[in-house]
Amino acid sequence: MNALIIVGIAVVLFFLGYRFYARKIEDLFGLDPKRPTPALTKFDSVDYIPAKNWLVLFGHHFSSIAGAGPIIGPVIAVMLWGWGPALIWVVIGTIFIGGVHDFGSLFVSVREGGVSIADIAQGVISRRAKILFSLFVWLALILVIAVFAWLCADTFVKEPKIVLPSLGLIPVAMVVGYFLYHLRLNAIFATIFGLASLTGLMFLGNIFPINASLSVWILVLFIYCFFASILPVNILLQPRDYLSSFLLFFGLGAGYLGLLISKPVISMPSFHGVSSSEGYLWPALFVTVACGAVSGFHALIASGTTSKQIANERHIKRVGYGAMVAEGLVAVLAIISASILFKNGEDFSSILKTESPTNIFGRGYGVITQNLLAGKGAFIAITILNAFILTTLDTATRISRYLSEELFKIKNRYLSTTLIVIVSAALALSGKWRKIWPVFGSSNQLVAALALFVLSCWLLSKKKSAKFTLWPALFMLFTTIAALLLQAVKYFKDKESLLFSVAVILIILAGIMVWDAVPVIFKRRGTPR
Repeated sequence: MNALIIVGIAVVLFFLGYRFYARKIEDLFGLDPKRPTPALTKFDSVDYIPAKNWLVLFGHHFSSIAGAGPIIGPVIAVMLWGWGPALIWVVIGTIFIGGVHDFGSLFVSVREGGVSIADIAQGVISRRAKILFSLFVWLALILVIAVFAWLCADTFVKEPKIVLPSLGLIPVAMVVGYFLYHLRLNAIFATIFGLASLTGLMFLGNIFPINASLSVWILVLFIYCFFASILPVNILLQPRDYLSSFLLFFGLGAGYLGLLISKPVISMPSFHGVSSSEGYLWPALFVTVACGAVSGFHALIASGTTSKQIANERHIKRVGYGAMVAEGLVAVLAIISASILFKNGEDFSSILKTESPTNIFGRGYGVITQNLLAGKGAFIAITILNAFILTTLDTATRISRYLSEELFKIKNRYLSTTLIVIVSAALALSGKWRKIWPVFGSSNQLVAALALFVLSCWLLSKKKSAKFTLWPALFMLFTTIAALLLQAVKYFKDKESLLFSVAVILIILAGIMVWDAVPVIFKRRGTPR
């Protein structure tokens, strides 16, 4: 099958979803462009700072939510169940669940003063729900920071050519931030300067690769995370993510333009079967694709950093729902990149045992862009993936600081950030994260389900219909609980006591929170307009 047909259908559906369904969600929540946002009413020169324009904020938000998930998850799903199920879930999930989840999390946080989704849970459900949600999220973020730091460091070791552009972008971003916010120079000039510098860094990186050990790179990355967390967002985090987004957009644009030029044909069958080495199509596919369709991590970004920087409510659809659609496009490109490499009759699941999803994506992207990027596609793909990881890493550290301050009543941002860095670095350096990581996919989707329940309760408290959030919440809840139950059974049989305990604890915590949410929903369900 011609890959262009598949891509064309996906792109059209994404456009229709953004144009019509997102507008319906926008009307439901009730945007008010004249209402001042927390970035203005709570301006503090550190966390609450209005973005220079919505494109800058879109760059920060998209770069932060688009970690390795929308690439790795879809590639694994393609290899285990086929490109058909993966593509269908990415498109449907993005439009009807992921986009709604991200838009709602950003909107409600803005309306509630820029507080986290966990804080909102206290107001609309119960204090116990807030504490459970916060602990759940805090532990998940510690794991994310540890794993992403290790993955980034490992990439530096294996691909020393990307070190200079990856780390060199940090001082460049600070200069761009200085241009935009202190000198108030033209945004176009500042952007061109930043992009030209990034291009030069990529060129120099090929000439001057930098080598160091895994431990050294992990320590360097955590030093960066510390400063990215405590510095005002407009000095480092916002401009760095903004510039990184152009690298991501370039990679996305080059990939889709490459598809038009190369016109690749997919020989891999669209469907491999209902079961694989990782489980049945339902629920395993849905927690494997993860960020490519919906991700609880997005709610943490939306209500953690983005809601504190948005300058006008009219930008919420563009930033929240729009960035999720952009991530869906990344997932579609990853699906195509994997599916064009293999032919009918190969043992696809066995290939995953010898070749990483990252490498599969890089090779496929290289094939797609062969005539466009002069054979440098694989290098660019890895650079892009590393940019995804870095932007998620620094934003996750900052959000963990917010949660630590809320949970443990630590008012000093230096102290709370130090706590996060020490715990995450210890986990990354010890290698013990490998034992816990297998359940992260399910826990991430469970956060999405719980966030959707919080949004449903918030809508009902405002006497609005909750059907657009409640049905997705129920689907994600049943799906992730089923996945965790099946994983728990497997871990019990394999005598993996740690993983079994984590899976059971996650189920119990989610059950208690839903137990608190259900009476609220039933009490208010007769009142919506």
